[in-house]
Amino acid sequence: MTLLDRLKQLLTPQAPALNGMRLGPDHQEANPLMLQFFTWNSRHPTLSWWRHFEEEIPRLAALGFTQVWLPPPNKAANAKDGRGYDAYDLWDLGEFNQKGSVSTRWGTREEFLSACRTAKEHNLDIIIDAVLNHKLGGDRPETFKAVPVNEKNRMKAEGKSREIEGWTAFDFTGRNGKYSTFRWDHSHFSGLDWDHKTRTKAIYRIDSPGHKGWSKNVDKELGNYDYLLGVDIDHRHPAVQEDLLNWGSWILQTTGAVGFRLDAIKHIDSKFLSSWITHVKNASSRPRMLAVAEYWSGDVKLILPYVRAFKGQAAFFDVPLHMNFHHASIHYSRYDLRTVMNNSLAKVKPRDAVTFVDNHEVEGQSLESWVSPNFKAQAYSIILLREEGYPCVFYGDLYKNTECSDDATMNNLEKLIRARQSFAYGSLHDYPHDRNCVGFVRMGDDKHGGCAVILSNREDRDDSFVHTIRMNVGQRHGGSIFKSFMTDGGQVEIDADGWGSFSCFPNTVQVWVRE
Repeated sequence: MTLLDRLKQLLTPQAPALNGMRLGPDHQEANPLMLQFFTWNSRHPTLSWWRHFEEEIPRLAALGFTQVWLPPPNKAANAKDGRGYDAYDLWDLGEFNQKGSVSTRWGTREEFLSACRTAKEHNLDIIIDAVLNHKLGGDRPETFKAVPVNEKNRMKAEGKSREIEGWTAFDFTGRNGKYSTFRWDHSHFSGLDWDHKTRTKAIYRIDSPGHKGWSKNVDKELGNYDYLLGVDIDHRHPAVQEDLLNWGSWILQTTGAVGFRLDAIKHIDSKFLSSWITHVKNASSRPRMLAVAEYWSGDVKLILPYVRAFKGQAAFFDVPLHMNFHHASIHYSRYDLRTVMNNSLAKVKPRDAVTFVDNHEVEGQSLESWVSPNFKAQAYSIILLREEGYPCVFYGDLYKNTECSDDATMNNLEKLIRARQSFAYGSLHDYPHDRNCVGFVRMGDDKHGGCAVILSNREDRDDSFVHTIRMNVGQRHGGSIFKSFMTDGGQVEIDADGWGSFSCFPNTVQVWVRE
């Protein structure tokens, strides 16, 4: 590449990630929509999780979902209860007797692939949760040199290199070389948090011959955030790269899935991950493969360098917007609704953002930032009915469950999903009325009439109080009547110029559509 070519490359605007990705079946005209089909403690009382998913597919397709993000299908270190984030064997989808079980927490390989086939029959895309950062549940310990490092600054040694014993040998004897003959040992990892020899829990950087230390192409939090948990994969090792590259195309071809949710990317060598995405796209003949990355930070300034680095190859979950929803839910009327989109990825890079209200990361774990039920409907109206980003609905908000379900949220969410599919099209116009009440209008298109949306976070015990915002829905609706969609009975007269006075009660959301 010549210097001129490089300059042209640098000066060419980066295409937004979502513009080049498959978000649902080809030629679909309705708005695309993703569902995360699990919670942290997901269990079904009578069915395996894969069977439960397969039974729900017709309903999900009818609701308008186009893609479903499923939990990690790989064998976990704790095979019966592990969610798959405690990744043991990526190549075992519930087929081999490993770690005390043939099936995973979610079910067997046969059940998983049956659900994938049913989803395809209903034009519902599958998204695979790829856990590429670490492994757990080693089959036997090995002895090697390692250096203890400071937990708050991983670049600072806490002592000299010493001989430790770590569970870094992965033999996968139950699989016996099927699909992949690769066996892992300590040469394929960069760090771990347990010395079995001295029964010491600390973070160790492996220091044996051939090791290069922590990767430089990771987040700079804690000095260097290469290490997260378990035994940390060294993505610079050629044999590791080959196995993970092969797995990526294999899992897509085996399941018919169209893309990935990429777990914990701030801890993975970004150059490798970028090349991994490119390779898997090409090897699986999926040029529009979806890739959405989990970079957990509420600071959009920390996410933007990663957005630029991946050059449109990956979209990113909009954690800053989720954090705004969380703050709005805990501060009630003290929160200024006019600022809810501020400093979010959807605001800055709308076509690189996958928006969400809640997910398994915030459900009773260390990353807790739960959005309280008092603001769930308002938050969902923002991600489902506005034009910024690609929304992802959380299973825990759509389905009855023992962890986090709320009847009002489930009822409102179904209505908002229907409103998205039927009305939320066309240009967006904002009406930031006051700190406790905002509105916006989707102007519609040739096939959809649009909608007017008004939401409130006002705490008010006066049942007679009603918010009102005068908004314009377009002259083509002049002289018509708009009706309330979330509740029955409301009507708004639209004048000849397209203006109407739209209302909602305190701490609710209302959607208005043409009668």
